[in-house]
Amino acid sequence: MLDAPADADLEPSRLHAAGLTLAYDGRVVAEELGVVVPDHSFTVIVGPNACGKTTLLRALSRMLKPRSGSVYLDGQVITSQPVKQVARKLGLLPQTSVAPDGITVADLVARGRYPHQRLLRQWSREDATVVAESMEATGVADLAERLVDELSGGQRQRVWMAMALAQQTDLLLLDEPTTYLDIAHQLDVLDLCAELHAKQGRTLVAVLHDLNHAARYATHMIAMRDGRIVATGTPDEVVTAENVEEIFALPCQVMPCPQTGTPLVIPKARR
Repeated sequence: MLDAPADADLEPSRLHAAGLTLAYDGRVVAEELGVVVPDHSFTVIVGPNACGKTTLLRALSRMLKPRSGSVYLDGQVITSQPVKQVARKLGLLPQTSVAPDGITVADLVARGRYPHQRLLRQWSREDATVVAESMEATGVADLAERLVDELSGGQRQRVWMAMALAQQTDLLLLDEPTTYLDIAHQLDVLDLCAELHAKQGRTLVAVLHDLNHAARYATHMIAMRDGRIVATGTPDEVVTAENVEEIFALPCQVMPCPQTGTPLVIPKARR
């Protein structure tokens, strides 16, 4: 098992955290976490259910205030920065989102432009272009006039993805972005994420359940168990048979994917 980095070993990056203890009411979910999100990486957080993945992502996005420790964005404690300023730098696609009743797809995606609005700068041609491009990139342009309430779960997920893209942030955090999607659309969304990372230089952080998807798309991985970070590194370093069995209690074989060469997890047959 790889050792997670101690706080003293953390390298500066635009988004990092030190000494995080995270809790809901009186229940502590994670303690003394040190996290570095490498700049311009596609970082994927993996681990078994209820290990603290989403809780960590919420803390990194300022949605959850740590009980102790701090999250830093561009060298400043994230909770000390104005909300709108953070929203111009960092976007979040939550695991579950609720759209206002009676809102159309185009209007919901347009809300991603809110952080860029000011008293003397309201809706512009640039905003309209960004919204149109975001809907086209996520395959929902033909749904622009449909009510969000009428869409399937997979369609709604792509609409929320379009809104996050319309925010045009350099940092994008996604909590299980492939939820509700069939296998083809899962790969479409992850291909889009990979393109944003590779061609636009954006830093992405995603929580994914599928280890093979994580290994295929991530440039950097964070593996968690029981509220602790137990391994970090490249997919080749993190996704090993030893680590998978220790983290997920899953005996397996790990071999290179014949398509990509990235680690491919093959669970041992259970008879």
